[in-house]
Amino acid sequence: MIPESFVSAEIRGEELDSLATWPAEDGHTWLIATAKTSHRLLVFDADSGALLRTFGFLGKGTGEFRRPNGVAVHGDLLFVVERDNRRVQTFRLPGFTPAGTFGTGQLRSPYGLWVQEIAPGELEVFVTDSFMYGERYDVVPPFEELDQRVRRFRVTVPEDRPVQARYAGSFGDTHPDTALRMVESIAGDPANGRLLIADEDRRHHSTLREYTLEGRYTGRQLPESSFGAEAEGIALWQCQGDAGYWIVVDQLAPRAVFHVFDRNTLRPVGSFRGEVTAYTDGIALHAATTAAFPTGALFAVHDDKAVAAFDLQEVARVFDLPAGCTR
Repeated sequence: MIPESFVSAEIRGEELDSLATWPAEDGHTWLIATAKTSHRLLVFDADSGALLRTFGFLGKGTGEFRRPNGVAVHGDLLFVVERDNRRVQTFRLPGFTPAGTFGTGQLRSPYGLWVQEIAPGELEVFVTDSFMYGERYDVVPPFEELDQRVRRFRVTVPEDRPVQARYAGSFGDTHPDTALRMVESIAGDPANGRLLIADEDRRHHSTLREYTLEGRYTGRQLPESSFGAEAEGIALWQCQGDAGYWIVVDQLAPRAVFHVFDRNTLRPVGSFRGEVTAYTDGIALHAATTAAFPTGALFAVHDDKAVAAFDLQEVARVFDLPAGCTR
């Protein structure tokens, strides 16, 4: 067990989901959370968990949301996935200045995303698309349609103009044993040419599957016994050199479990719980120094109502990780 450094005050009726951090111009760090039920974003102080502001409300227009889910930050550019508006909106921080929208016409039921820079001013954005069938939207599509589980966009980022996105296709394995049935969380490691994609369907087997950055399934997955519930948030902890660790959420209650895997081999290193953090969806790992966390922190959603923080120094101590992870 690793005690939380803080757990924010509970805010009911929000249904918090995904997290991202942004180092603000005044030296503070923002922790940005999507709120699915209230259809807005919440901004917390990453050092204390205090709520700083909210942004957005229910609607279809610019700066409005319908079930915002995945969130990511690249530089000063914020990406927000909306499941029910079937799009990705972008904003420039700190003012949440609208910077363009993409994905309309391709996305059907988008959830998570991961962003990487492939050239100056040029980004590649991977968006998971977990469209389902049936009256209750609980029927997995036919296997031949599961090659659409991840959609790729090439995004150009001009300095003072809206982003411009080009759809670059979709991918996903279609074999009955290894197809991506229900997807949300996705994260990448460019140094290893690796994408990890969480399949949440416990009716089959919830795990993380490994893809190349080109969208090819490698045949690798985390060990079958890794998860007791749904595989959820994924974060990469990059250390000095090529060392590092993946932290992945096992969405258990009354307390969530955080599994740690070696960055390169995917070998299990260990697992931990907090004192109270439960039913976690999204996580965000901020390895840079903040006022309260000199060696960084892991942030996690707690029970849809709050955010929690774990000091990376303490995580490194418990698992006897190399000193290069906290320098």
